[in-house]
Amino acid sequence: MYRLVFSQVLRRFDAEAVHHLTVRALALLSALPLVKRLLHKALAPHDPALRVSAFGVHFPGPLGLAAGFDKDAACAEGAAALGFGHVEVGTITAHGQPGNPRPRLFRLVRERAVINRMGFNNAGAAAAARRLRRVRGVPVVVGVNIGKTKVVPESGAAADYVAGARQLAPLADYLVVNVSSPNTPGLRDLQAVSLLRPLLTAVKEVADGTPRRTPLLVKIAPDLADEDVDAVADLALELGLDGIIATNTTIRHGGETGGLSGRPLKARSLEVLRRLRARVGDRLTLVSVGGVEDVDDVWERLLAGATLVQGYTGWVYGGPLWASTIHRQLSRRVRRHGFTSIADVIGRTAPATGTSEAAR
Repeated sequence: MYRLVFSQVLRRFDAEAVHHLTVRALALLSALPLVKRLLHKALAPHDPALRVSAFGVHFPGPLGLAAGFDKDAACAEGAAALGFGHVEVGTITAHGQPGNPRPRLFRLVRERAVINRMGFNNAGAAAAARRLRRVRGVPVVVGVNIGKTKVVPESGAAADYVAGARQLAPLADYLVVNVSSPNTPGLRDLQAVSLLRPLLTAVKEVADGTPRRTPLLVKIAPDLADEDVDAVADLALELGLDGIIATNTTIRHGGETGGLSGRPLKARSLEVLRRLRARVGDRLTLVSVGGVEDVDDVWERLLAGATLVQGYTGWVYGGPLWASTIHRQLSRRVRRHGFTSIADVIGRTAPATGTSEAAR
């Protein structure tokens, strides 16, 4: 049914207009206690075999909603009620900003992909913090993804991230430093270890100082050279980060300016995941995102060493029941293979740390 609605109706409308309409609908759902509780009971993952623990946080299922959808922390409960095991909100900047000029969101339906050049459009950390303080009517793990305010120069990047972290880290189940979006000029330059070390050190001090010590992760681009992926992995271990999210969107495409997500990113995202796992083993939590479309993709990422998996573009093309359906399929697959939990699946096909070329 959804495919028919998408092909005959939704794809005829501006992609960003549909996005905003969806966010508003989910925000309304988040504000309706009885409805969201009924949906959560019917659609959220409740099978104990799907439960995952990562950096001290318990997730009801491994598949979550990637950052980029709920930019202002407006509808996390609504998304959780539709079956996501966690919701990563943002990217949120310390100061509100309008983002890049429209049009800035484009569907590539034949490739089951999306190009965006949104530019961290959001109302800022203070506005997001107000929403995150609200009492949640359904259980939902909320990660907060933070980025650099566009007008802040590179020299002030660390202070800008720290300003956002101070407001948001105490309210997050985990915090993500995004230095990999292609849509803020100069942002990806911060992935260089010489710049990334002081930035992460400063943000980690804030995260470590929250009442419950907020776990800290860094999100990297698929376009990093392999040796740079290794360098970021080594830095994450050196600084005692909790994990790495791989990957963001790619600029290696021939379409509109911006970051490409969806099916074309699948191979590189999986390649980066495998490289990271070979480098760090299970010493860091790895979160895999990029080209995740169905239960086979989620299963493959888990086997390759991801503890958590995220999707966004797959949801655009898969419809509102996408996450719930995948979690039900995962539940059956776990048992069919004779496992008792998702934890038994994670990293089963990954080589031992130090045995691959990436680890040398």
